[in-house]
Amino acid sequence: MQSWKRNLWVLWIGVFFTAASFSMVIPFLPIFLLQIGVHEHTEMWSGLLFSSAFFAGAVAAPFWGRVADQYGRKPMIVRAGIVLFFIYTLMAFVTNPYQILVLRILQGLLSGFIPGAIALIGTNTPNEKVGYALSMISTASASGTIIGPLLGGGIAHLVGNRWAFASAGSIVLIATLFIIFWVKEENFTPSKERGSVKKDLKIAWSNRPFMFVLLLWVVTSCSVMTIEPVLPLYIVKLGGSSENASLIAGIVFSLPGIASAIFAPYWGRWADKVGFQRVLFIGLLGGGIGMLAHVIFSQIWGFSIIRFAFGVFFCAVYPALNGLVVTSTESDFRGRAFGLSQTANQIGGMIGPILGGFIGGIFPVQLVFIVTGVLLLGATTMAYWNTNLHKRTKKIKAVS
Repeated sequence: MQSWKRNLWVLWIGVFFTAASFSMVIPFLPIFLLQIGVHEHTEMWSGLLFSSAFFAGAVAAPFWGRVADQYGRKPMIVRAGIVLFFIYTLMAFVTNPYQILVLRILQGLLSGFIPGAIALIGTNTPNEKVGYALSMISTASASGTIIGPLLGGGIAHLVGNRWAFASAGSIVLIATLFIIFWVKEENFTPSKERGSVKKDLKIAWSNRPFMFVLLLWVVTSCSVMTIEPVLPLYIVKLGGSSENASLIAGIVFSLPGIASAIFAPYWGRWADKVGFQRVLFIGLLGGGIGMLAHVIFSQIWGFSIIRFAFGVFFCAVYPALNGLVVTSTESDFRGRAFGLSQTANQIGGMIGPILGGFIGGIFPVQLVFIVTGVLLLGATTMAYWNTNLHKRTKKIKAVS
């Protein structure tokens, strides 16, 4: 087997397991807080814990990117995998929310497994196969994210939340061992030029369509993550019992991902015909309306159906945003452009849980869904503006 093909399949397995382990802890982290005695301001604590890793990741991402350019992507993947193993394992022994907060910050500061895998695939795959390889890695991440909540909820239901954390650590360790023994980084030239985030930001700032895309990343990620801290607790209320809360939360969390696995290929083929801008607009519009519809249902089955319907539309959003990163930037800036979009994504992921935890801790939980829906509809308006801006930019380039 050719080296790039072996790298692709091994990294596919590694990314799948890592994405699964990351999403394993999401459904029951707020419930875990209750089990360790956090009965006051639970929503606010949950929001803070969710946001801390994103904030630390946004700060550390440019640094690890420069280190990877100097020492290679494979060492960065291995480093991140080992760090995640220790962090998840230590999570099984925490006794208060402050310990969880420290571990979540360390997770954000020291991780970077999946971005490292994407970078390695992008630099060690033949040019004519890069698109195929990157799409496969995206499939691995999406599939792991779908399976993770189900797996985490199931393990937590059977043996408890602490063992679920420990299991996540073991899964990441196995994925890291695969990388160590079977991935080869053959195409790597150490960077002699020092990276400059300030310079990259200046280039991005001069590209208005790209800046709109970055702003959309922030708003969209913030919108989606707003409900993360309060959704498991809301599911417990809808279900009427906390006995099977972890399992039910895992299933409901996975419904948008299952919808994505089914419908994303159709959105992708349609985007090739009508363009990323139109698909993004429809995805955000459907997602915003679907999020507002969450407040209508007071039974778990109806709520689950609307979660699935939300996923049918929203699964079009992130692939469309990635496509717009490509179409709005020059080829020699594209790697840095994706790095900036990742930082924008993490900034939104940091703000969202804090906002959701704050609102959920003071007002009825339904208001969180309303705020999230309004934010997504605001992003829809921004996408419409970006479409017109993109068209005007193309006309100016054509005339000049």
